[in-house]
Amino acid sequence: MNYYPIYLDITNRRCIVAGGGDVAERKVQRLLECGAHVVVIGKTLTSGLGVMKREGRIDHVNDDYDEAYLHDAFLVIGATDRDDVNANISTDARKRGIMINIVDDPDRCDFILPSLFQRGDLSVAISTGGKSPALAKKLREELEELYGPEYLTLLNVLGTLREKIKSKGRSADENKRLFESVVNSDILQHIREKNWGRVRKMVHDLTGENIEAGE
Repeated sequence: MNYYPIYLDITNRRCIVAGGGDVAERKVQRLLECGAHVVVIGKTLTSGLGVMKREGRIDHVNDDYDEAYLHDAFLVIGATDRDDVNANISTDARKRGIMINIVDDPDRCDFILPSLFQRGDLSVAISTGGKSPALAKKLREELEELYGPEYLTLLNVLGTLREKIKSKGRSADENKRLFESVVNSDILQHIREKNWGRVRKMVHDLTGENIEAGE
């Protein structure tokens, strides 16, 4: 299976999680971080999910899974501890044309969830095609060591710079050259050293733009 990599905007989308255990809680947390409207189906919830319910962060259907609860769903995650129920969830979701993920069962999935390394708006998704979540986790941990907080600072600098450069009406090729001149410079080293004056001067020398940089 070759999966098509994609980042989805699920803000305010109705996302169903069937199951109320630890795995379901992790899936719910990620959906909430991405702004989804999360509905959890299950008679028993972890303490963490219970807190989310009391705080009004999730909707809870205190019942066993039923196909009727998939109404108007954007995507569904099956995280129950029963194989027969997960199989029904997959069948029902596909029948309705709803994207489905069954935890640890790629054959019943329309999409799989990567191991995700994230620093602010910088995210790196790692997938092994469902073959080895353990390896994906190991690679994610290695990336966390390799790409420190200076990359988030650089991303924020580039985001500010992007708005300034694009407003000047240059060609796409010229904009690309300016962005790459900053990315390929030694600006990261100066950010690591917190040499903000040097960071600002480098950006100006390379692009002609003035930016704010510093703690």
